[in-house]
Amino acid sequence: MPDLKYSVLGTVMPMLEVTLQRGQTLYAQSGAMQWMDGNIKMDTGMQGGMFGALKRKMSGEDIFLSYFTGQQDGAQVAFGHTYPGVIIPLDMSEGTMLCQRRSFLCATEDVNYDIALQRRLGTGLFGGEGFILQRFSGTGMAFIEIDGECVEKELSAGETIKVETSSVGAFQESVTMDIERVRGMKNMFLGGEGFFLTTLTGPGKVWLQTMPIQSMTGEISGYLSADG
Repeated sequence: MPDLKYSVLGTVMPMLEVTLQRGQTLYAQSGAMQWMDGNIKMDTGMQGGMFGALKRKMSGEDIFLSYFTGQQDGAQVAFGHTYPGVIIPLDMSEGTMLCQRRSFLCATEDVNYDIALQRRLGTGLFGGEGFILQRFSGTGMAFIEIDGECVEKELSAGETIKVETSSVGAFQESVTMDIERVRGMKNMFLGGEGFFLTTLTGPGKVWLQTMPIQSMTGEISGYLSADG
């Protein structure tokens, strides 16, 4: 497949614009498409059958996927962000990626979209994203949504960073994710960071998000009246 041509437009509510060659196909989450030209063919289906559809539902996405195929060279289709944030391109040739639930935007057809289960009970309960993550592998390009701004870090082997539990957007499968209890009673009850932090240990890349949707909704709820 030829190299995928794409550009990310905008800032706070970005849009991904992709140029397809004849026969190139992207699949995307339901409702993500913003516009497409007359040389794009759109189809709807359930990748992986009913079992694959159920796994996608568990990972925070819709059962059905939309497929977009270029009918002529230079065909264009655009996808919009669901909430304020950024769109991150992921090259699967760099390794398998694990992402937060509901992060998937679209991918080329040579990307495998699956789920990953947290192996540690504590990480699933207190790690901020629950027991299920989205898992992407293959040889193509995938595009994910990150809440707020994005900070990318490259961890060396054995290097660890401690992160607020809901701030982990994505990480390479080579990175180990765990949780750690905040030390000190004052820190736990008065520090404002909760009882647990997520620890990420290299080697590999991690993508952190500055405004998790959970934090945003928490801030907004304080301004809503009691009667709605």
